[in-house]
Amino acid sequence: MTLMDRIALFQPVDFAAVALLFLLWIGIGFRIEHPSAKHLSTSLIMAGYRQEWMRQMVTREPRIFDAQVLGTLRQGTAFFASTSVIAIGGTLAVIGNAERLAGVAEDITLIDHPTIVWELKLMVLTLFLTNSFLKFVWANRLFGYCAVLMAAVPNDPKDPDAYKCAEKAAQINITGAKSFNRGLRALYFALASAAWLAGPIPLILASLITVIVIWRREFASYSRKILLTP
Repeated sequence: MTLMDRIALFQPVDFAAVALLFLLWIGIGFRIEHPSAKHLSTSLIMAGYRQEWMRQMVTREPRIFDAQVLGTLRQGTAFFASTSVIAIGGTLAVIGNAERLAGVAEDITLIDHPTIVWELKLMVLTLFLTNSFLKFVWANRLFGYCAVLMAAVPNDPKDPDAYKCAEKAAQINITGAKSFNRGLRALYFALASAAWLAGPIPLILASLITVIVIWRREFASYSRKILLTP
């Protein structure tokens, strides 16, 4: 079967649904990381608190509390990275046994597709899971860099390099959090992409629901309201 033969197995609505999926994924990510000045995202608001955290750390003695908080952040990234690996392995296992999946999917959708169709649909899911794994691993590494920078902050608050080094630690921490949030969004859209197994219309609906949920948590959640309270 040639590449064109495989492409011909999908309808135009399938391509439109997949394009919408990736467009919403990229679009909501850009909106969260580059919001308007009047309506900041929760992630950007938290970035300000991360900077304040590092400024407060300079005068805190001892700094065991800060180390524990950072350790908790690293544990979170390690957990999600491990979860992504397990999910990738499970998805690849299903791809290797796509005949059974085709039978189950046929009972649900009442449409008989060749096995290659289900394999390609699962590859999109695997792509999102792989992206999330890479983001979580990088976030874990960045939080490790942040730990080293925090340890390098001079104990004397009057040291001219104390707040400069703390600012570096804050920026690395913010970058790590950004990577972690990107990994979470990839997981959200991985779940949405699974709806393609039921057809392009369910994929479109799942993509729209996913972006609405993410938008609400970033721009209209109660937690965001609390963060903005003076």
